[in-house]
Amino acid sequence: MLSDITLLQILIANLVVLAGACLQGVAGYGIGTLSAPLLFLVNPVLVPGPLVMNATLLNLLMLVRHRMGVSVREVRLAVAGGVLGTILAAGTLMVISPRGFELVFGVLILLAVTLSVGGWKPRLNGRNSVVAGAASTFMGTITAVGGPPIALIYQNEKGPLVRANMSAFFMFASVLSIAALVASGYLGVKELLLFLATAPGVIVGFVMSRWFVGRLPSSRLRPIILGIAAVAGAAALVRGMLSMFSA
Repeated sequence: MLSDITLLQILIANLVVLAGACLQGVAGYGIGTLSAPLLFLVNPVLVPGPLVMNATLLNLLMLVRHRMGVSVREVRLAVAGGVLGTILAAGTLMVISPRGFELVFGVLILLAVTLSVGGWKPRLNGRNSVVAGAASTFMGTITAVGGPPIALIYQNEKGPLVRANMSAFFMFASVLSIAALVASGYLGVKELLLFLATAPGVIVGFVMSRWFVGRLPSSRLRPIILGIAAVAGAAALVRGMLSMFSA
């Protein structure tokens, strides 16, 4: 069942999701932005399904940790937008080929990086919550990188609110993404086994993150994370283009 991935790749994948989970525990998001491009380069079978399930586990742990700080109104509106994003993502996955998936993956990763460095600062309000929720869930379902759109509207908010609200949104968004991946055939027994094989990295990373909250400024890590994501996204895009032309 897992003959298309090696033990070494599973060990590397655990280290990658450990780093992503630790980052998200500190900054409120990051497991997708950091881990998805790297996991794709380690072995494409690790995304999106296994990473989306790992993100769901992490978001559940984060939500339990920060449940008292959730602001329900913004989260509710973002989830409403997320339903639309999930439907669009499921439709996209149903019509693209495996080679087309690599292209879409690369483009969306680079779009996520562009959103993160673009300097756009939308306000945290109802309309922007809906739009960001839709964009985040669409991107998160296809690539497991749903953080940048929703992070844009929380970039000027305080750390506790960011971690609480984003954990609540990502929890609902992850469930929607899992449903879309199952419906489109991108999530089955193989992906479940890969999730179980890499989940220890998420749990360890989450536990470690408590040590770094308040001690490790996420702003210092941001350029490195986005640089890694940009390089990996570009590599996925080139890989997809080469596959298309060689077909």
